[in-house]
Amino acid sequence: MRIIQFSLDKPYIAKKPIVACIGYFDGLHLGHKKLIATTIEEANKQNLEPSLITFEPDPWVTIKGLKNVKHIQTMKQRINLAAKLGIKNIIILQFTKEMADLEPDDFELKVLKPLNIHSLICGFDFHYGYCGKGNIDSLKHNRFMNTIMVDCVSEDNEKISTTRITKLIEEGNIEMANRLLDYRYQVFGKVIHGHKQGRTIGFPTANIKVDDEFIMLKSGVYAGYINVRNIWYKTMINIGHNPTFNHSDALSIEAHILDFKAEIYDETIILEFDHYLRDEKCFSNKSNLALQLEQDVQNVRKSLKEHE
Repeated sequence: MRIIQFSLDKPYIAKKPIVACIGYFDGLHLGHKKLIATTIEEANKQNLEPSLITFEPDPWVTIKGLKNVKHIQTMKQRINLAAKLGIKNIIILQFTKEMADLEPDDFELKVLKPLNIHSLICGFDFHYGYCGKGNIDSLKHNRFMNTIMVDCVSEDNEKISTTRITKLIEEGNIEMANRLLDYRYQVFGKVIHGHKQGRTIGFPTANIKVDDEFIMLKSGVYAGYINVRNIWYKTMINIGHNPTFNHSDALSIEAHILDFKAEIYDETIILEFDHYLRDEKCFSNKSNLALQLEQDVQNVRKSLKEHE
């Protein structure tokens, strides 16, 4: 797989034609996968390389000046997943204000044409150019490439979209979010020192500082998995404010890793969320908290085994 950087200052001039899909692709959910599958199918017909065109930074950062925008995936995660799905070239458009302000015709000529696109695969609602004036109809009028539209992909009569999945994650409805993503929602971060209260009641936890880019789930207890040193373990994940011990206004993420005892401070781990267990609670004493945590661990083991 090749990663190609494209800017208006230094446009990439492709020698060989490609078949490409285009979009921001945050989450690479089932709707995006339909675009990628169509791209690969068309590329195979034409004996060309399937490619994906995306933007960096997030278009809303450039167009609306937003900061600290949260995402379902980092660019690196999207690239890795696209490669696993069969994409051969990732073309990253350096999305500056100058590029955002291009009229649709200029975007086609200055951005799309140099890429030597044989066929461009777009969602039915794709827009481009200044104020999003370009759409699937205007694309079909160009003379240098074919345009193939992919219809809306729905679940429960509602469009599968990054916005919909983001809301589900924020609400803690991780099972439905995973269903639309077609994989478990995943974040990564570094294990940091905490207050070490969990070990005093027999439930040590890894306190995790998650990358700020990720969308965070609502407070509560989740069943999931953790990747430590390239090995996956079942884990109970608590997201919240430690109401029983050392209440904090800042949100904390702690993972009690099942059948694991090693010290992993300062190591980078990956968390996968499988399903929601319960709300975060404040307990009157350590004994009641320990009883609840023991029940939670049993629920994690049982429910993950059922899901597997």
